[in-house]
Amino acid sequence: MTILRISLLAAVAALAYGQERAAVETWVASHQRRIMGEFDELLRIPNVGTDRANIRRNAEFIRGLLERHGMQAELLETAGNPLVYAERNVPGAARTVLYYIHYDGQPVDLSRWKTDPFRPVMRDGAWDIAGWAALEKFPDDWRIYARSASDDKAPIVAFCAAMDALEGKFASNIHVVIDGEEEMGSPSLTAAIGRYRDKLKASLLLILDGPVHPNGRPTLAFGARGIVTLDLTVYGPKMALHSGHYGNWIPNPAIRLAQLLASMKDEQGRTTIEGFYADVPALTAEERRVLRSVPDDEPALLKLFGVAKPDAVGESLQEALQFPSLNVRGMRSGYVDEPRTIIPTEATAAIDMRLVKETPAARMVERVRAHIEKQGYHVSESEPDDATRLKYPKVARLKAGETMEAYRTEPESAEAMRVTLALTRMWGAEPVRIRTMGGTVPIAPFIRELGVPAVGVPIVNFDNNQHSDNENLRVGNLWSGIVTLAATMGM
Repeated sequence: MTILRISLLAAVAALAYGQERAAVETWVASHQRRIMGEFDELLRIPNVGTDRANIRRNAEFIRGLLERHGMQAELLETAGNPLVYAERNVPGAARTVLYYIHYDGQPVDLSRWKTDPFRPVMRDGAWDIAGWAALEKFPDDWRIYARSASDDKAPIVAFCAAMDALEGKFASNIHVVIDGEEEMGSPSLTAAIGRYRDKLKASLLLILDGPVHPNGRPTLAFGARGIVTLDLTVYGPKMALHSGHYGNWIPNPAIRLAQLLASMKDEQGRTTIEGFYADVPALTAEERRVLRSVPDDEPALLKLFGVAKPDAVGESLQEALQFPSLNVRGMRSGYVDEPRTIIPTEATAAIDMRLVKETPAARMVERVRAHIEKQGYHVSESEPDDATRLKYPKVARLKAGETMEAYRTEPESAEAMRVTLALTRMWGAEPVRIRTMGGTVPIAPFIRELGVPAVGVPIVNFDNNQHSDNENLRVGNLWSGIVTLAATMGM
């Protein structure tokens, strides 16, 4: 189904669904104080994943919240923090939609927050709103500041409100699983499938995490890139040597590392490692149309970042995200701030490779290793001993670290189109459709093990400071997010 066809179907359905949107928005407008009160309560419970006592307080509170909103809820115990699971079934429904959210948040550095991250503050620009919890109405451009205001407690509250707004008129069974370890990489989530598989079976998985497109339009994300991290170390002399006595004679590992890294990319920013892009199929005409439909303002982004010209891996930002990438995120060797004129003993580059669905981590690491060997290096995974140093003129160590695979549900697949059409009907316009997000989320193994199509339905503002100090949620995103989630519950 093409974007044009979505538009035609939306036009046909716009009148009926315009009434539904108005009904949801009317309900939201008359229940803002109650919704914000629940949000305030939830945000006041500290939720750093390693704080087991408060994490369980969060889980228990959310279970009660879901029960108050008409769901059968329970805690699913895992090897780590508990999952919160709830369901509300529709007699005769042929489909089950499973929603994924998480309730844990990033650690906080109190010295960098303007206020206590677990005592929510409402602001209108720079002005704090006194007594805001007692208000009946909350304007769209106000913001609430607290840890996890956007990542990821807002979707929990919006999910509950959307169910109430629809008054039980669901087209599918509605199930939800809420993770307590997402910010830790969800180590217990996939393992829990074996124990709770019957509860987690679904026709479709909707992931309520991340921000909408910067233009503010409703957004769908059909995949995310994976990641594998690498430490690459090039070795020089066993001890640091005087650069005057031994310069021009003893090889410098920092220079060799720079040359090695430079050999991995061309002037256009494309990776020169053999086979790096080989597994990625050519984009179809429809896939290119989906990428072009994303309203990125690339000139504004380049101006914001102070960059004159981007790399040319793809014809646009969105196309570039459909390929694996190689990034050097840091380098270390010798001394910079101290005037020590030495030849260092080693030089290390911290590398990350973003992966797409067609490029598994192990295969890509081996391609990097093969490239290093072609540059004349002996490559090991451990520190070289004396015999190795004397045998090989060039010695490097390549050590793989964190790995997370990519996932993608093709935007033109049946379930993806079902979600797209639901949002198009509700809002009277097509959502922003992102084929692959550039970042990585730890849910890919969960999706793979469940064997279910998955679509991301973000609702929060893009400028929310997630993972950082002074995290916030624009209030209007909460109200519009309820409408978006109601659309998914009615499909």
